Amino acid sequence: MRRLVAVEFLTLDGVMQGLGSPTEDRSGGFDHGGWGVPYGDVMHEVIDPNGLAGTSAYLFGRRTYEKMAAFWPTQPDDNPMAASLNSAPKYVATRSTPPLEWAGAVRLRGELTAGVQQLRAEGEGDVVILGSGDVVRQLLAVDRIDELRLFIHPLLLGDGKRLFGGVPEPRSFRLKSINTTSKGTIAAVYTKDSEPPDRPTLTG
Repeated sequence: MRRLVAVEFLTLDGVMQGLGSPTEDRSGGFDHGGWGVPYGDVMHEVIDPNGLAGTSAYLFGRRTYEKMAAFWPTQPDDNPMAASLNSAPKYVATRSTPPLEWAGAVRLRGELTAGVQQLRAEGEGDVVILGSGDVVRQLLAVDRIDELRLFIHPLLLGDGKRLFGGVPEPRSFRLKSINTTSKGTIAAVYTKDSEPPDRPTLTG
């Protein structure tokens, strides 16, 4: 049985929009694109290339797929991330039928939750979601995410698309590991807890 792992880059106030460039995602009038660039040169301090070995497939939302497919196929295979992305199966969660020209990319079969359940049952290793906030939020709402790998940057933006929201009931995760970069980014890995969180008892 595969695990479902979400890898996300966030600000302190939970914004994930427009990490890489000013034009990456300006929807909603977002004006802070490229906020992650000043922190990128030290991310190697907390990203372990050997961690890619456990990835057996990737899952993207359509918009994230389009951004990734425009860049990674042209990167050399001596880049560990490029080697992993270009060789692994890639599943795209979309209701449309866009052309998927990146080698190994196919449309996720059926509705999101059912399609993900089938992916998890098909093999071993991790199905990794990169970005794809809409997909992650839907899967968190139905308790399908097994692990969260969060890179939390020391920055407040005040507006922008946020990762978390809309969870119908409390979810409990355990801290698996935590590291920091020299620029203050926190790399935290959380795995889903099998025990539900304790709920406060109202008295009086």
